[in-house]
Amino acid sequence: MSSRVLEDSPNAQLDKTILERYRNLPLKENVVQATYVWIDGTGQDLRCKDRTLDFVPSDPKELPIWNYDGSSCYQAEGSNSDTYLYPVAIYKDPFRRGNNILVMCDTYRFDGEPTATNHRKTCQEVVNKCKDQEPWFGIEQEYTFLDFDGHPLGWPKNGFPGPQGPYYCGVGANKVYARDVVDAHYRACLYAGIKVSGTNAEVMPAQWEYQVGPCVGISVGDDLWMSRFLLHRIAEEFGIVATLDPKPMPGDWNGAGAHTNVSTKSMREDGGIKEILSAVEKLSKHHERHIRAYDPKQGQDNARRLTGQHETSSINDFSAGVANRGCSIRIPRGVNDDGKGYFEDRRPSSNCDPYCVVEAILRTICLDE
Repeated sequence: MSSRVLEDSPNAQLDKTILERYRNLPLKENVVQATYVWIDGTGQDLRCKDRTLDFVPSDPKELPIWNYDGSSCYQAEGSNSDTYLYPVAIYKDPFRRGNNILVMCDTYRFDGEPTATNHRKTCQEVVNKCKDQEPWFGIEQEYTFLDFDGHPLGWPKNGFPGPQGPYYCGVGANKVYARDVVDAHYRACLYAGIKVSGTNAEVMPAQWEYQVGPCVGISVGDDLWMSRFLLHRIAEEFGIVATLDPKPMPGDWNGAGAHTNVSTKSMREDGGIKEILSAVEKLSKHHERHIRAYDPKQGQDNARRLTGQHETSSINDFSAGVANRGCSIRIPRGVNDDGKGYFEDRRPSSNCDPYCVVEAILRTICLDE
């Protein structure tokens, strides 16, 4: 399939074996290649650039603050373009390996204020206020593989695959596409130190999901963003595109979400179902606020996905239920039976900013705002 479908993809045609000649060149032990990664002005796309260090860092605070051209990333004017990168998390580099690292960064303007798409700062402030409640998060990241021409990978060029049904967790060349890319991403995340807990094929063909968590507080946002970077970077090597669009194909096809599983210490203890139901009640009173926080376009992207069909609730109404995937909030059957555990907020879109999601949820259920 690759020679036919990906014939227009420059990356797919490159001979990847040539790079190994240079990757294997020996370097001094204290020479480290660091890839700085950041969120650009779209609030959903990632950028990166590399620098050489002469030491092996053990903490983000040891890394130098760097800058970049914010005017080329939709974050500054050309007349005052310097924008700054503040390292916040370090991961092992699965591409270069050795002591080389990936660095998740916050972005700041020339005057020291966070850029418009730096939502980590306020999220961290909220997380710090809720530490005593020990909030855990797990996010189910759905995405879709596209051919280089923007068409779903493996779909007929002048038609559609068979109806949804056999593809979810499917096995076989007529049911799933690009499992090798998925496995490469899964392994790379684990090597990097990202807390990926699983993966599976999704309901629409060429659609997949992986789960990040459970993570404590802000780390779920750091891990999810870096896992997205690895997803795009690995898809790049294979010559295909991974899109986080919440509704990549209109019509009778599932959209893509970032279902967010949430618990606090009291929810995980015996009798915690009462705390879960209390949190659901709080969430019901702030539905519109959460919808605005759950995609980078304040709900416009999710409006295409949250239609009340294809395992979604209506974007206009709040709902909750046990084992009901058509609700805003789902309480898993096992949680209901055990009387403790967690709940799942099914509203966040696949292209959400997890920092915004975490902040919104904690403000509502922990800080009672």
